[in-house]
Amino acid sequence: MRYRILGNDLKVSAVGLGCMGLSHAYGAATEKAEAIEFLQRAVGLGYTFFDTAECYGPYDNEEVVGEALKPYRSRVVIATKFGVQLEHGSTGAPIPNSRPEVIRTSVEGSLKRLQTECIDLYYQHRVDPDVPPEEVAGVMQELMDEGKIRHWGISEATEEVIRRAHQVCPLTAVENRYSMMFRDYEMLFPVLEELGIGFVPFSPLANGFLTAKYDSNSKFEQDTDYRSRMPQFTAEGVEKNKALLDLLHTTAHGIQATPAQISLAWMLCKKPWIVPIPGTRKVERLMENADATEIDLTEGEVQKLDEVLSNMEMSEVFGGTKRNQSK
Repeated sequence: MRYRILGNDLKVSAVGLGCMGLSHAYGAATEKAEAIEFLQRAVGLGYTFFDTAECYGPYDNEEVVGEALKPYRSRVVIATKFGVQLEHGSTGAPIPNSRPEVIRTSVEGSLKRLQTECIDLYYQHRVDPDVPPEEVAGVMQELMDEGKIRHWGISEATEEVIRRAHQVCPLTAVENRYSMMFRDYEMLFPVLEELGIGFVPFSPLANGFLTAKYDSNSKFEQDTDYRSRMPQFTAEGVEKNKALLDLLHTTAHGIQATPAQISLAWMLCKKPWIVPIPGTRKVERLMENADATEIDLTEGEVQKLDEVLSNMEMSEVFGGTKRNQSK
C-alpha cells in the first residue's frame, strides 16, 4: 500500500475503505463481530483511511468502525460526516440539515460512537441550501479550536461552495462521486489544485459495476440492496456498458491487472492528491484494491483512456444523470 497527503498534512493510505456497505445499502448488514474482524484485517493490509457517517445504519456503522479501530487509533485516520437526515429511516432520501446546533449534537454523538476524543476528518455530508457555507465553516473552526476535529471537508460540493467555505476555514478534502462512469467533477480539479485540497472519490467503482463481476443475471435483495434499483445493473444497462467492460478487460489483461484495479489506477494516476474510497465486504477485494496503488499508468495511457471514455456510449449511473464529455 502506498500513502498520500490530503490537504496540507493529513497522511492516508492511497486507497481508503468506504465502510458504509458493511451496514447500509448493500444488502443485510454484516454481523458485528464479522465486520470488526474485517476492518481489523484491513488495517493489517495497510489501510489507514476509513470512511463512515452518522446516517449509515443510521449510527450502526460508526459504532462498528469505532469498536474495530479503537486498538489501532493512533495508526488510522477516521472520517465521518454530519448534516444528513434520512426521510424514511435508512432507505429514505437524504435531507440536508447543517444548522449549527445540529452539527454540535452530531459531533458529540459521533465522538461517542467512534470511541475517540477527536475526529480526524469531519465532512459536511451534503450542502444545506438553508445554511451559508461560511456559517458551517465557522462551526468547523470552533470544533478544531476545541480539539474535537482535526480537519474538515465537504461532500458533493460545487466550486462556489468550496471557495466560500475554504476562505473561512481551510478545507482538507472534498468527497464527491467520481468514476469512469461519472466524470463531471473533473471540472473541480483546477480549483482543488489551486487551494491545496484533496479529492476523495466515493463510488469510484460505480457501486461495484466497474469490477466487471456482474452481468444481466446478477440478482440483488430488493429491499436492502440499492443496486437492485441502479440503472447500470439492469439488463439494459449491462448491454449499453458492454464496450466499457470490454475496455476494462482489455486494458487489465495487457498489464496483468483486474478491471477494478484499472478503474482505480486510472484516477490515482491523474493527481497525487486523489484518494478513492471503494467499499467492500470481501478480504480478497481489499487486497485487490490495495494493489491498485502499485499500478503506474503513464500520462499518455490515462489520456488515451479519457479519450475513449469521453466518446463511449454508457448507461445512466446511479447518482449521476450526466457525464462530462470533455477531457
